[in-house]
Amino acid sequence: MGAGWVAGVTRAKAMLSRALGAERAEEVASAPGLDAAVRYLSASPYGHDLPSEASLAEAQRAVGETLVWHLRVLAGWQPASGVTALRLLACGFEIANTEDHLRTLTDSGPVPSPYRLGTLATVWPRLARTRSPQELWAALASSAWGDPGAATPAAVAVGMRVSAAVRTAMAVPEAARWAAGRLALLVGRETFVARRSLPGAVAARAGRLLGTSAMAASSYPDFRRHLPPAARWALAGVDSAAELWRAELRWWQRLDEGGRGLTRGARLGCAPVVGAAAVLCADAWRVRGALELAARGGGRIGAFDAPA
Repeated sequence: MGAGWVAGVTRAKAMLSRALGAERAEEVASAPGLDAAVRYLSASPYGHDLPSEASLAEAQRAVGETLVWHLRVLAGWQPASGVTALRLLACGFEIANTEDHLRTLTDSGPVPSPYRLGTLATVWPRLARTRSPQELWAALASSAWGDPGAATPAAVAVGMRVSAAVRTAMAVPEAARWAAGRLALLVGRETFVARRSLPGAVAARAGRLLGTSAMAASSYPDFRRHLPPAARWALAGVDSAAELWRAELRWWQRLDEGGRGLTRGARLGCAPVVGAAAVLCADAWRVRGALELAARGGGRIGAFDAPA
């Protein structure tokens, strides 16, 4: 097994150089406007697809496109199990493509071109060919994503995110705690902030990670109390559902710190690859937040105080 991972792990550690890092993200955030921030990023690993006169949305999109490309490059060096892990860790981009496609099907305005997923796609080419919300729903239900419970944008968004968390936790042990914590945040926001009930099949799927007692909780304190330790950490110290955004910031911090921990040492296997992907994802999230601060006139951020 080890020999098959030599190239993949070597490439994973080399890819860490593509992350901007907290200090340089601070420089982006403190730029006196979006144009200055974009000029700074143009000379960074995020500069390849960055328009010189980008709007905030365009600049943030370019950051996402760069992350997809980095993950695709990383996947190209991995054995099959490494590609599977990266596909799950990158599935947020297939979710974004699907959400945009659903908007085109409901005539709700222009959307950007889909992220080019390549080997990171689960069933995106099939989803892209659907021609109605109901057809999209059926395609999801018959795929690895599972039934989102309805064809509405909210149901598809939540259903796919629940599926992503559960599948990642089951298939990528190194990312299981991140996935469980992320799912706890999602269910907490949907249930106790947005006051939306999850469809039965989606709630049952979430219960595989969070437990039936947590999913049946009628209050946020009960929900947090009944969560398993693998998920409860993400909500530690957050006593009110209205403060879940603070837990969101901490989740990204843990992703970055944990990812860097997995890349240390000389071990061969999936762990360093998962770690590198986590660092790259957290870095892109932080840069997107720094761009938003720059667009507001500039400001300082802590290591992970960028807006979500």
